[in-house]
Amino acid sequence: MPRPTTTITGETLDRSRVEQLLQGDATLVFDDCDFSGADLSRLDLQEASFRNCTLAETSFYAARLSRTGWQRCRAGHADFEAADLVDARFVSSDLNNASWRRAKLASASFTSCKLTGANFEEVSYLGLSFEETLLIGADLRRMSFRKMTLIGLDFADADLSGCDFRDAVFEGGGLRDAHIKDTRFDGADLREADLGGLKLANAKLFANATISPRQAAELVRAMGLNVG
Repeated sequence: MPRPTTTITGETLDRSRVEQLLQGDATLVFDDCDFSGADLSRLDLQEASFRNCTLAETSFYAARLSRTGWQRCRAGHADFEAADLVDARFVSSDLNNASWRRAKLASASFTSCKLTGANFEEVSYLGLSFEETLLIGADLRRMSFRKMTLIGLDFADADLSGCDFRDAVFEGGGLRDAHIKDTRFDGADLREADLGGLKLANAKLFANATISPRQAAELVRAMGLNVG
């Protein structure tokens, strides 16, 4: 039999209240709740749903959050370090400056989210996907986006050192002023991406990549050359 569902609406919750709810062995749905600053580390919240919740500076360190759903949440500076977020779904949520360091994000997805300044250092990311999401200034070092279609991803000022974008297709978004040391773009389709800030010294990283005539002209102008 499926587990019963308990919906909590409009509450301000701390760790003791959440632990009390977990004793009921029901799937939890939190609607318009405030967890700001709460310590929820190591709790088992698998399959829970968070809707319109405030989670600023909330700690989910090493929590079990697989198959959770997050819609229109505000979780700036939240700590998801070492959490299990396999198959989690984040939609239209503000997750700026959140830490995902060493989190398990296999098959997780972020759609229409804000992840400015987020830290994805050493995450497990097989099957992780982003769509129409801001990753401005995020730490995404050594992640692979190989052969992916990247829809509306803004990597401006992000640390993409060592990332693999080989044969990826950019549909909108951009790489303006991103850090791309040892990043690979071989065979990538960049015609719809914002490449502002790209320098001639980086050209070897883009072997066999495709850009548009407009982008080519912008790159030439950035080099201080005039096309006759």
